[in-house]
Amino acid sequence: MENVVRAVEENAAELLMAMGAAGGGVQRDDAAARWTIGGSPIDYHNAVVGATGEEVIAESLAELRNHGVPGSWHVGPSMRSDGLTEQLVAGGFTYGGSEPGMAVRLDELRTPAVVPGLEITRVRDDEELATWEATLGQGFGEGVKEARWVAEVYRQLGYGDPWRHYLGRLDGEPVATTTIFLGAEVAGVYFVMTVPQARRRGIGAAITYAALREADGVAEYGVLGSSPAGRSLYAGLGFREYCTIDLYEWTPTG
Repeated sequence: MENVVRAVEENAAELLMAMGAAGGGVQRDDAAARWTIGGSPIDYHNAVVGATGEEVIAESLAELRNHGVPGSWHVGPSMRSDGLTEQLVAGGFTYGGSEPGMAVRLDELRTPAVVPGLEITRVRDDEELATWEATLGQGFGEGVKEARWVAEVYRQLGYGDPWRHYLGRLDGEPVATTTIFLGAEVAGVYFVMTVPQARRRGIGAAITYAALREADGVAEYGVLGSSPAGRSLYAGLGFREYCTIDLYEWTPTG
């Protein structure tokens, strides 16, 4: 179990660091702190993913202010320490919620119900990524703003491993997205989104399952940080909760 928890944290950290670097962010990765700041307009992606010591809070705030961007601390089991929550709040961060860290052995994935008319394909070029971007922008996170930034980063990172992006079409119309990131010896699941008008049909489960099936043999486990709304979807595929990632957010003022 300890190795799975570590993989949940590390896969997300590697993804955030890689995306932040591609976006032009400042990287820090030393014994005291691990972060990427300044490469994104999205707070989630200006991320502190490792830290030891109270002084890192002030240092991360200084970096966020210097770049004029919102940011976040992703506090998983390896980062938790006595008083950290209070220190983050005192420094100006606010609690932004928690993500269940979930995992499943890929050879134990449960097959979801078939969705008639659904076709799932891997994105392999800029044209397909543009369709993926337009689809993601209809319902994920900060909408078009976030989808545009994510797609810009993915164009730079390319279409080969460790990056795998998938697009779902229902009767020929784009309706769903996901990304698989192969890192920390596991397959991380990100950007699972179904357009509002096609939800509650099992499409999210279907595209997640299809993407992870292609990773079987490359990775032993699939991992993800779930939204509260997505927890039952992933549980239905066989995912179990192994840990919790707490988010603390900061936004510039003035």
